[in-house]
Amino acid sequence: MGKIKVGVIGCGSIAQHRHIPEYVANEHVQVTAFCDVKEERAQKYAEHFNAKAYTSYEELLKDGDVDAISVCTPNVLHAPITIAALQAGKHVLCEKPMATSKKEAEAMIEAAEKSGKKLMIAHNQRFVASHQKARSIIESGVLGKIYSFRTAFGHGGPEGWSVDGTNSWFFKKELAFIGAMGDLGVHKTDLLRYLLGEEFVEVAAFVEGSAKENSTVDDNAVCVLKSESGVIGTLAASWAYNGGEDNSTVFYAENGIMRLEDDPNYSLIIQYKNGNSERHSLGAIQSNEEGKQTNSRVVEQFINSILEDTTPPVCGNEGKKSLQVILAALESSESKRTVRI
Repeated sequence: MGKIKVGVIGCGSIAQHRHIPEYVANEHVQVTAFCDVKEERAQKYAEHFNAKAYTSYEELLKDGDVDAISVCTPNVLHAPITIAALQAGKHVLCEKPMATSKKEAEAMIEAAEKSGKKLMIAHNQRFVASHQKARSIIESGVLGKIYSFRTAFGHGGPEGWSVDGTNSWFFKKELAFIGAMGDLGVHKTDLLRYLLGEEFVEVAAFVEGSAKENSTVDDNAVCVLKSESGVIGTLAASWAYNGGEDNSTVFYAENGIMRLEDDPNYSLIIQYKNGNSERHSLGAIQSNEEGKQTNSRVVEQFINSILEDTTPPVCGNEGKKSLQVILAALESSESKRTVRI
């Protein structure tokens, strides 16, 4: 088959730093269309890549020269655009969090099933080298039973990253629906589900907005999670880690402790109970920090699933399960109760 023709809907930071460069680097892809509510943004990319520019996603979806799209819009538009694209016969790579409710997520999954097209959610943490190695270590059983974990994803906030700075949609509840918990926390719920190989069944959380002025969403969240087999741990998501980024995960197990992305030189460290230790240097984790842009492998996985006609590794159902954990965290924070998933 010829090249897969891709349209990008939403030309903000995530499109500029991740989707567009990764599509351009992929030999199987030709980017043929760009859409943004700000015409000059779409126009700039269209001119640069000899593609078409749109300000209406409905118009782009009528374009027969587009096989697949990336949805890189504010969160509340993820579901409606994804569903419309699938119904128009396009494959979809959708940014996270995939939707603002379980019902929306299910409608997206149903649209993918009916259309026979691929739906992938852009969770990149599973494709980080240290995380893939960690999964095989946990599966191998060398750590014994996993008792507990802690994971964190925090940085100084989207104002340093978003094309609109402090005026970004990230801070507006009517566009974002959720703050740091949806921006960062959902990545970690997806990672933990992948690493543990099981689902979370209970969540207790504090989801607060204390650090950002003129924001109507959360910027600091701490959750306690319990898995099916009884593994318990904490997940922190924050836009107020003002001295740099934390993207670390630690597992506490029967035979020792495994630290991921917790040391600047070694992306995976195991400290065994018997005194032995292992250190692995497996390359850098993706970061929003300047000069640390690495390939997230999300686009590569999405395109491969189209070429090989396989289920994408983070399909709609996987996205929904990771979303449900953060929805439960919101519910827990509001009700002051532990929520069962």
